[in-house]
Amino acid sequence: MAVAQGSVQRSWWRSHEEALLIVTLPRPAACCGISLGRRLLRLWWGAYTGTGVGLNHAFMLLLHAAISSPPPCSPSCHLWLCWRCLKDLVRVEAPFCENCGEPFEGAISGEFTCATCSGRRFSFDFAISRFRSEGPVRELIHDFKYGHDLSLRSVLSQLLQEVLDDSRLQSEPLGEWVLVPVPLHRSRMRQRGFNQSAEICRVLSRATGIPTVNALSRIRQTHAQATLHRGDRLENLQNAFALRRTWFGAATKDLNKRRVLLVDDVLTTGATTHECAKVLKRDGGAEKVVVITVARG
Repeated sequence: MAVAQGSVQRSWWRSHEEALLIVTLPRPAACCGISLGRRLLRLWWGAYTGTGVGLNHAFMLLLHAAISSPPPCSPSCHLWLCWRCLKDLVRVEAPFCENCGEPFEGAISGEFTCATCSGRRFSFDFAISRFRSEGPVRELIHDFKYGHDLSLRSVLSQLLQEVLDDSRLQSEPLGEWVLVPVPLHRSRMRQRGFNQSAEICRVLSRATGIPTVNALSRIRQTHAQATLHRGDRLENLQNAFALRRTWFGAATKDLNKRRVLLVDDVLTTGATTHECAKVLKRDGGAEKVVVITVARG
């Protein structure tokens, strides 16, 4: 995986915002915790050896531990990881559909396409998720989206970053790609206060150097996808997305012949990302669209 290094300059606030959010937005733990003493040793040893977070961030995390519950565990944050949380994380492992990434049980050798994908053609090239939407991952996403806990965006972006190790992306110069978050409608944005996909995307961009382009807008309010059946989800999202317009009315031109990583928190039927990818290719001229999500529903 070739990712641009040092391409993102961060201000003092950008460098410290995650730590400040952790301190100012304490929350109930989504996973089981470990003792403050063990966390202190792990955090400061990681800072001392250069394998973990910086000293300032470690101090903030320890301060948070003293006033509230511990931060969530993630397989990318080995300084905090306890064996119980690791055991409860359910990874997406082969065999899985090469198009939509849906995992399957049983002995299936080689690449295959699931029955859902063989009956339709997605606009995106393929989709990757590293975890199933179960257990701690599902709770983290739920607390992030509906509990309005912005401190979780860093952990979720670390979980998402694991998809970049997929063999189909390892040979790609990802520094030349762009990240595009799935947008929210303005009414949902007012209600929630933030776009969860954009927040995860922003942290991932800082960690990898892959630039973010907010290329899409949701132009039609739709019913919540979680309340609909598969067939209704496809119809619900038709013509719901468009290229984002500038103040002067022109559509973004940053995608022409570009390769796109389309970022979302969870992929279920693929209806949302299919419609987004269709707009990115048809109207934006994107050469390739790969969907990356934290979890697979």
